[in-house]
Amino acid sequence: MTTEEKFMKKALLEAKKAKDEDEVPIGAVAVLDGKIIARGHNNRERTQNALNHAEMIVIQKACKKLQSWRLDGVTLYVTIEPCPMCMGAILNARIPKLVYGADDKKAGCCGTLYDLNEGKFNHVTEIEKGVLKEECAEIIRTYFEDKRRKKKCL
Repeated sequence: MTTEEKFMKKALLEAKKAKDEDEVPIGAVAVLDGKIIARGHNNRERTQNALNHAEMIVIQKACKKLQSWRLDGVTLYVTIEPCPMCMGAILNARIPKLVYGADDKKAGCCGTLYDLNEGKFNHVTEIEKGVLKEECAEIIRTYFEDKRRKKKCL
């Protein structure tokens, strides 16, 4: 198992927590020097806060832990390609590397729908795509299938 797979599995555990809480199952972990310094998952429904995406939560925790808005040396692992808000936060936090699992055809901003990392901002993040892609796509796909099935039963 590669390092990327090891930490993506940790992000998947966070996504499973979100699913158990009936949140969109996206998880993230921030890693510095081979150790997880922050972890989180979506909790928009519980908090009724549109900003509470997994990435935003993890970035805030990592900034607090490092006592800096610059997350130098941090690698962020996320189960799904970041949306515009989250990719903007990743760039603003100067995160040097992002690793994500599955593409997001509806909101992905690492090249799938848009590419906010194309070099027009003053920071560019190294991006590795497709780590445990099938597992990451499966958890979100089954979550929405279950939601649609339950809706039909009502």
